[in-house]
Amino acid sequence: MDDMNLVELVQEFSDEKKCRAYIEALRWPNGPECPRCKATKVYRISEREQFVCGSCNYQFSATSGTILHDSHLPLWKWFLAVYLMMESKKAMSANQMKRTLAVSYKTAWYLCHRIRKAIEEAKDKPQLTGVVEVDEIFVGGRYDKRRKRAPWDKQAVVGLLQRGGNFESHTIPTRSKQILVGVVKDRVSMDAKVFTDECAGYTSLKKTHQHDSVNQSIEEWARGGVHTNSIENAWSLFKRSVVGSYHQISRKHMDAYLDEFEWRFNNRRNPFLFRDTILRLIHSSQIEYKKLTSPQSESAA
Repeated sequence: MDDMNLVELVQEFSDEKKCRAYIEALRWPNGPECPRCKATKVYRISEREQFVCGSCNYQFSATSGTILHDSHLPLWKWFLAVYLMMESKKAMSANQMKRTLAVSYKTAWYLCHRIRKAIEEAKDKPQLTGVVEVDEIFVGGRYDKRRKRAPWDKQAVVGLLQRGGNFESHTIPTRSKQILVGVVKDRVSMDAKVFTDECAGYTSLKKTHQHDSVNQSIEEWARGGVHTNSIENAWSLFKRSVVGSYHQISRKHMDAYLDEFEWRFNNRRNPFLFRDTILRLIHSSQIEYKKLTSPQSESAA
């Protein structure tokens, strides 16, 4: 189903049976197969919403081995959560999800993080090509001298956007020359044109890439085709989600929120976004709550 609105979602997936049928069709377009031995000779146990393999006798369901397995939350609430997270341009916080789905905050927080885990970007993505804009930001609350924190003592994040292509972002320890140039060398093709602002950390890029920059300190926002307006627009949208929805994001989970933003931003014109996100859930394994809430975790939105 493409270009689906909220009313159509509720009508299409109003009960568990319809949700399971949809997952089954996405997971096994050619018919159910055993996840253990891959045999296609399986039998349906209708009263238990399960299958049994005719070869190895393994019993399984449409959600077995997926991030949806053993969830106490009804599937229609999973579907609604996916739709809301993907269609909310400025994102949706766990508190909003809690109120919308009528669940506890803990359940909503865990649900949102499991969806983020499923849509996290692959680590072996191809390098960016063509014209690539690079810009870095600091994510954190407003500077307040009473908090005894330096204005720059926030999480540094670098973003890269291929014009006409995808956006990606990475948390970085500092915005030093070594770090920034290293990220560009790793993620941007050698024959690409790289446009940045006047940050001194990018000066040595000329040794490896076709590099040009604009000097925003003197209000030079564009010089012909040289500008970073596209990536700054992307960052502006991300910042609005932080200020308007999350309010604060822990350093531990920063990459998860960035992955969510990347997925939503890069698929903003994808009419099959809901289907593709459900597919990610089907092909992702479970993540334990205790791992998300380990001691190194800070506050989370």
